[in-house]
This record gives sequence, structure tokens and C-alpha cells, in this order.
Amino acid sequence: MLNSYDILETISMIEHENLDIRTITMGISLLDCFDSDIDRAAQKIYDKICRKAARLVETGNAIETEYGIPIIHKRVSVTPISMLASCCESHDYLKLARALDRAAATIGVNFIGGYSALVHKGYAGAEQAFIDSIPEALATTECVCASVNVGTTKSGINMDAVRQMGGIIRRSAELTADRNCIGAAKLVVFCNAPEDNPFMAGAFHGVGEPECVINVGVSGPGVVRAALAKAPDSDLTGIADIVKKTAFKITRMGQLVATEAARRLEVPFGIVDLSLAPTPAVGDSVAHILEEMGLETCGACGTTAALALLNDAVKKGGVMASSHVGGLSGAFIPVSEDAGMIDAARAGVLCIEKLEAMTCVCSVGLDMIIVPGDTSAAVLSAIIADEAAIGMVNSKTTACRLIPAIGKTVGEELAFGGLLGSGPVMPVRTASPEKFIARGGRIPAPLQSLKN
Repeated sequence: MLNSYDILETISMIEHENLDIRTITMGISLLDCFDSDIDRAAQKIYDKICRKAARLVETGNAIETEYGIPIIHKRVSVTPISMLASCCESHDYLKLARALDRAAATIGVNFIGGYSALVHKGYAGAEQAFIDSIPEALATTECVCASVNVGTTKSGINMDAVRQMGGIIRRSAELTADRNCIGAAKLVVFCNAPEDNPFMAGAFHGVGEPECVINVGVSGPGVVRAALAKAPDSDLTGIADIVKKTAFKITRMGQLVATEAARRLEVPFGIVDLSLAPTPAVGDSVAHILEEMGLETCGACGTTAALALLNDAVKKGGVMASSHVGGLSGAFIPVSEDAGMIDAARAGVLCIEKLEAMTCVCSVGLDMIIVPGDTSAAVLSAIIADEAAIGMVNSKTTACRLIPAIGKTVGEELAFGGLLGSGPVMPVRTASPEKFIARGGRIPAPLQSLKN
């Protein structure tokens, strides 16, 4: 039962500590939009999204106004488009991307995710050709986001897809070099991709999901940091307890918004993703939480241990506050989207190797990492392979969102604006993995996958 203190505390979190609902994401199944004629398929996609999500933005705005809770983004995710593409006789898949983009513009959402392919065990149908269309699809649309799942703990890693994705990332950056390489910022490569993730750019509506569903992503790094600042002498056990209690409060707000949105839109409530999603705004940084624990700078020795504590405590506190938790759930470390991470990278304390170690214990992976513009496709593929191996062996989601800054080198900056932020070009080891990546094939699933 809420009391006046709870209400005032929540108001303070919103006004002074950047507490918000990062996204309400409607997942929509397109399984009934299959058609051999690509023009008919595109029209079916547009019509269904516009029909199902017609009131999504209006409803989000109404909840925001009535409850005083900021809801930053309203988004849509759809069935992986490669599944529909494989049924089409034509390979002009840009028609499907443009249908998604037109639908997003019509209903007024910020992003639409699901220009995606799941190829963790191999290619089926036209998936390889579909993946080849991703760079141009991202370059010629505004709101469309893409993702490709190249590995799972159960199936291993499809190294042919890993090799292909290095080139796809480079091409996505090159085609949007005049727009700060934004194409690559809308593309994620996954291992163990979740089917109910509400966050972009990796959201898609999995085939095991309902016809239509509401998923919500919460955010609150500033709230956690403020809570820790009130306990400067606490030991780490006490720190974990503070984070758990704070995560509980943040997630309760997400549960309220999720259930209310689902009720008003007359669709099922799916999950709350209780991730701490940072922004470039001062006071809204996961890195600053780690520094509040006692690190001089994020990236210093001890950073991985501090992040492990934070991620675990967020999950323990949040899971008690929601009837359904899913998505990624934990702590994000996107370099260009986190003010503290940006500062640490600029200072040279935070490097890609340290970030890779941190991904062993965080929610997702190497996110929004800006690399030199001349980074080869083979090196990009090798980074993806390393990150996928961490996810595969540890039975967790890992991902790469790498942005080659075309025409720029280490120390220069790339700015995207908005929540995508900005950041320095980070150095990458250039010793060639070309022969390893060129071998292709599949890295077998680890022994721990045999759980039956």
C-alpha cells in the first residue's frame, strides 16, 4: 500500500534523478502476413502494424500525463522479417523495410525493430540474401532497426554468419558516413537473443510470443547512484542491499505502466525489462554508479567486480517487483550513451578489452562502441566472435553494436545526438584474425548445453 512518503520519494526520483520509463514496446506477430508476392506482403505488414499499434503513442502519452511518469520512447517490434522474406519470390527486400518505416511514421513511434534474422545454426531460405540487404535498408529508412542472432548456447556459433556480419557492419557505416555512420548504430549482432526484448536496436517479436503484447523497459541509474551517495560508509553487502531495494522501487513503476498500457490497449502484458539503461545526460550513468561504489574511474581495476555486484542486485530486487520479468534485465554499458563511460573512454582508462571483460557480468555486451573507420571486416567479425563466445559459454545474452567511424581515427569523436549520444573513437588491436574468420563453419555448442 502506498503512503505519502512513497509518493514523494517517487516524485523526487523523477524530478531530480532521471527516473523514467525508457520504452513501451508493442510486439506484433506478422505470421499472417506471409505472401509470395512481395508487394502484397509489404502492404499486409503496413496494414497490420497500423491497425494493432494505432493507439500506442496516444496511450503512452495519456499514461505519462495522468501519472506524471516520463515515458521516453514508444516503439514496435515485429516478427523477424527474414522469415517473411524467404517466402517472397522477389528479393527486393527493401520494400519490406520501407513498409516498416512507413508504418512507424504513420503511428508515430520512435523506432521499429525486427528487420532481423535468426541464423545461429545456419542459413535457411533466403536469409543470407536478406542479411545482405540490411545496410541499404538501414541507410534508406529512418526508424527501422536490425538485428542478427549468430549463436546460442544450445547450437554453438555460426561462423559463416559472423564473417558475413563484419562486412555488413562496415557497409552500414559506409552508406551512412554522411550521417555519422548512423546505420551501424541501428544494427545489433546477438548471441542468445531474447524474444521479448523491448530495447532497440535489438528488439524483435519472437515466434513463441503472443499475437500482440506490451513489453516495458525501465531506467534509473541516477536513482541508484543517489541512493548509494546517502550511504558513503556502507560495506559492499550494504551496497548490494541498497541496490536491491532501489531496483524494487524502480521496477514497481514499470509494472504499473506496463499493466495499465496493456489494459488500455486490450492486449496482454508481456514483461518488464528491469535494465538500468543510461543516457548521455549528467546524473544518468551506470559508470557513475560504479564510481560511487569507490572506483576512481570506470575501467579501473575492480570495475568488473563492481558491475557484477550491481547487475546481480538489480535482478534480485527487480524480480520481486514484477509478475513477469524478461528481456535483458540488468545493467547496460553502452559507451556513447553513458556520460561516465564517455569520460572514461576519452581519458583512455576504459578500453575495449576491459569492456569485453565487463560483458561477462552485464546485461548485454559491447554496445555503441565507436572504432576507427579503417577497421577491417575481419577484425569486426573477430570482435563479434569473441563476444558471442562469452554468451555461448556462459548461457547469457551478449551482443555487439560496433560503429566504424568512416574517415576518423583514434581520439576523434562521433556524435549521433539524442539518446545515442556521442563518444571517442576507441583503439582496436589490429593483428589480423583474417585466416581464423575465413575458415567459416560452426563453433560447436559447449558441453554445458547438454542439459536434457
